Amino acid sequence: MARLLQELDQQQELSSLMYREIMLTRIRTGLSFDAACCTTVDPQTLLTTGAITEQGLERIHGALLDNEYLQDDYNKFTELACSDAAVSSLWEATGGRPELSRRFREVLQPGGFADELRAALRIGEACWGFLILFRKEEQGPFQPEELQFIRDIAPLIAGRLKAKALSPAAPADSGSQLEEGIIILDGRLKPVSLNPGGRYWLEQLQRMEQQSRPALPGPVRAVSLRALTADGRGRSGEPASGESAAARVCLRAPDGRFINITASRLDGPSGLVQLAVSFTAAKAADLLPMITEAFGFTEREKEIIHHLSRGHSTKELARLLHISAYTVQDHLKSIFSKAGVSSRRELIWLLYSRYQ
Repeated sequence: MARLLQELDQQQELSSLMYREIMLTRIRTGLSFDAACCTTVDPQTLLTTGAITEQGLERIHGALLDNEYLQDDYNKFTELACSDAAVSSLWEATGGRPELSRRFREVLQPGGFADELRAALRIGEACWGFLILFRKEEQGPFQPEELQFIRDIAPLIAGRLKAKALSPAAPADSGSQLEEGIIILDGRLKPVSLNPGGRYWLEQLQRMEQQSRPALPGPVRAVSLRALTADGRGRSGEPASGESAAARVCLRAPDGRFINITASRLDGPSGLVQLAVSFTAAKAADLLPMITEAFGFTEREKEIIHHLSRGHSTKELARLLHISAYTVQDHLKSIFSKAGVSSRRELIWLLYSRYQ
């Protein structure tokens, strides 16, 4: 299996979606499952940047996102992304009693599934996507050796998703101005109004995820759910678990350009709740966290890059960071090696201009 995935890695022309489609086909040669979903995520916020869902899953995909962001449950992605194992089944997590899971009772079982395997696709501490495999009752629950099988190949998949996240792509019309859009959603995440740019991006993302027209694309739903819990309450008013992060995601649009999707909660009279979702062109500062994560820079190296972008010399860096000039030079050698550049000017261009 590892060899098959490595061969797939060599096909650089594949888009992220095409890669994931073929990857799932390859996994099926070593492990049986009835349906699957693979989503890429923003490594900073862990919000989805686009999912591929096999036929029959579209009707429950929204409910799975609701469960992830609004409810306490087993095998939450945010927990798997930080755990040592990073791979678990619902059967394993509940000790063979999946009915303990709200997701099982309200989403999986009504959808005809008896077990679910989840994997955080990580390289080091950075998570670049999530994989979900589903099984119906006749196949039985996922076994420990099958969990280990996914655990072994997950880093290979994560590596390819990371590469695809920043791989060069020619925009459909690089000279055209990026449409800025706004969508207003009600508290049930139904569009209330939208401008032409909002309609454009809604249709673009629906096409990217191969969704039917009424469906709200995963990235829009994810930032909206995050915004709804920004004050610690879910859509029903119940307490939400965990700390709320930014309701923003940065992703590459189907035309090759990067966009920011941001959601803000609007509270009106008589408890009226709406959401304003905006689509804007991503600036260099928006992309920098993703780029530095992709190159695997350490926290100290990120700090040095921050000061380099402000034009500080080696001597100034040493003074600001309370380290010797020799140590600064060692860090710069490591940064240049990871980025594949040979000068500060090349580094700044790579980090601040290459993906604009």
